[in-house]
Amino acid sequence: MDHDPYRYQGTEDTKRRRKRNLRALCTGCARNLQKRGITPEDIDLLIVATVTPDMVFPATANVVTDKIGAKNAFGFDISAACSGFLYALDTGAKFIESGKYKKVLVIGADKMSSIIDYTDRTTCIIFGDGAGGVLLEPNTEGYGLVDSVLKSDGHGREFLNMKAGGSNYPASADTVANRQHFVYQEGKTVFKYAVANMADAARTIMDRNNLTADDVAWLVPHQANLRIISATADHMGVPKEKTMINIHRYGNTTAGTIPSASGNGNPN
Repeated sequence: MDHDPYRYQGTEDTKRRRKRNLRALCTGCARNLQKRGITPEDIDLLIVATVTPDMVFPATANVVTDKIGAKNAFGFDISAACSGFLYALDTGAKFIESGKYKKVLVIGADKMSSIIDYTDRTTCIIFGDGAGGVLLEPNTEGYGLVDSVLKSDGHGREFLNMKAGGSNYPASADTVANRQHFVYQEGKTVFKYAVANMADAARTIMDRNNLTADDVAWLVPHQANLRIISATADHMGVPKEKTMINIHRYGNTTAGTIPSASGNGNPN
């Protein structure tokens, strides 16, 4: 696993950070494979979860495979915002379980500074840039992705969105002037929805697999904000010392939060 430790420390750092594109964040994660003695040619598939690709197409995954020399891999992106890494992880696991693929690299990454309005304090103080990745491989020891609960609900789209930039509102002088290429969030509504649904999903997993809070070694939640994380942990009965947290260091990096917190969120 890897993470992007770069964070805002003032105007000059902000300028330097904004020069880094998404492919650079993803490539940094992928190149850590050498720590395991794995070469890029060993990778069968690369999945990148992101809502801030460098361009609409080609997919970021295709660009990254080229950059790192993963000549034998195919790749694709998943665009699902904060849920993106979980969807990508479950998808990657299914490719491994098929028996056809041996090494699947899953990266969650977002450069949120590219779509944040820095005059809007409801969003600019929350979001950051970051990336993290995991390598999936088959095993015969009973470990792996045991269970998952994946859900989505488009009903709340009016409370968290970026209006322009798609086929509905293509980029134009008007959309730029109206600041429609930035994240819009109605914080109170999103908070209530996130607390209820993150806690319910976690509880479902625990109940379905006959787990208690004592059985949980680590809770690795999406780093939306500290109140949501704490509420989810409390609902599960998991103490703070078992909860991976790094939002105070990197902000909400959207698809990058869970993989980066997995490798860099130990409260101890």
